[in-house]
Amino acid sequence: MAETDRHRRLMLDLIQALERWFKDDPAAYVSGNLLLFYEEGNKRRHVSPDVFVVFGVPKWERLNYLLWEEGRGPNVVIELTSSSTRHEDTRKKFELYRDVLRVPEYFLFDPFGDYLNPRFQGYRLAAGRYRPMRLQDGRLRSRQLGLWLEPDGNALRLFDPATGGRLPTMTEVEATADRARAAEAELERLRAENAALRKRTNGRNGHRPGPA
Repeated sequence: MAETDRHRRLMLDLIQALERWFKDDPAAYVSGNLLLFYEEGNKRRHVSPDVFVVFGVPKWERLNYLLWEEGRGPNVVIELTSSSTRHEDTRKKFELYRDVLRVPEYFLFDPFGDYLNPRFQGYRLAAGRYRPMRLQDGRLRSRQLGLWLEPDGNALRLFDPATGGRLPTMTEVEATADRARAAEAELERLRAENAALRKRTNGRNGHRPGPA
């Protein structure tokens, strides 16, 4: 469960951006804040990652994620952490993702800088251990996603390394669509004005008085 409105908006922004990024891949499942059960027959053995991506499973909607049925765990997990979830994110979930689910990449982002220093950290699984990723100009590279991740204020943004452009949030996508619709409407208005002007001009030219 998101700790604050900022955590909730950020979680949704990341999920939606990743869904658009992988929209053409039928075997890339993006989700978050969804119960993931990892021990068959034991309803207490579950975790709810803020954001996670699984490769090699169908993209359909799920009520929850049953590891023993899916056959694959998350390739990437992003937790939006805070001081109130510190113990869970840095110890309990850290160990679960490393030792049980064996998540290849685990990212932690503290939007308000409550306790985590640096407030954005990443870990990559190697030989059964999580090795800290090294920040490069404030960014971390996800080999699994094929993207860069970088804090931007109290947001976490995703970048396409091929273009250097950041993946837009849903708000940005909608704003771009609104601007495109407004531009198209203005273009149609100008076309209509030009057509009306040509009609009036042609009308006057077609009714000139003859010589006396």
